[in-house]
Amino acid sequence: MRTLVLNAGYEPLGVVSFRRALVLVMNDKARIVESDEDAPVWATSGAYERPSVILLTRYVKVPSSRQVPVSRRGVLRRDNQRCAYCGKSATTIDHIQPRSRGGKDTWENLVACCLKCNNIKSDKTPAEMGWSIGTQPRMPHHAGWFVRGVERAQPEWEDYLHSAA
Repeated sequence: MRTLVLNAGYEPLGVVSFRRALVLVMNDKARIVESDEDAPVWATSGAYERPSVILLTRYVKVPSSRQVPVSRRGVLRRDNQRCAYCGKSATTIDHIQPRSRGGKDTWENLVACCLKCNNIKSDKTPAEMGWSIGTQPRMPHHAGWFVRGVERAQPEWEDYLHSAA
């Protein structure tokens, strides 16, 4: 089981094992915010709640200039696996400005795309095809993008991940 770690200001910082989270709680470096009451952890000194979300007792300074690296998986995740052109399920990514014409691998130039639209578009721009893109692609700024391990977020984490957006 994994545990979401929140900074003292409720900003998501990372995901750790429940054992690591329990050590932080036992050493008074964090307190449990959400727990799995159905599965306590037994020790010689008694039973402890199994932490699902913990809050650090002291604020940890985080660099403000964090960048989300561009990846195929990231573009698909940002676009909810939906084709930017037709809205169907997307399995590939497409360069708005084709690479053959100097298009770069940037958040602003990449969109999720279904295989059919990707093949039809080829090395043309959406404008040349008469196609439009629903939303302007950009780098994600949601706090959940900076936290490793939240791709497989547990339901009890959702409020903490979305409140930091």
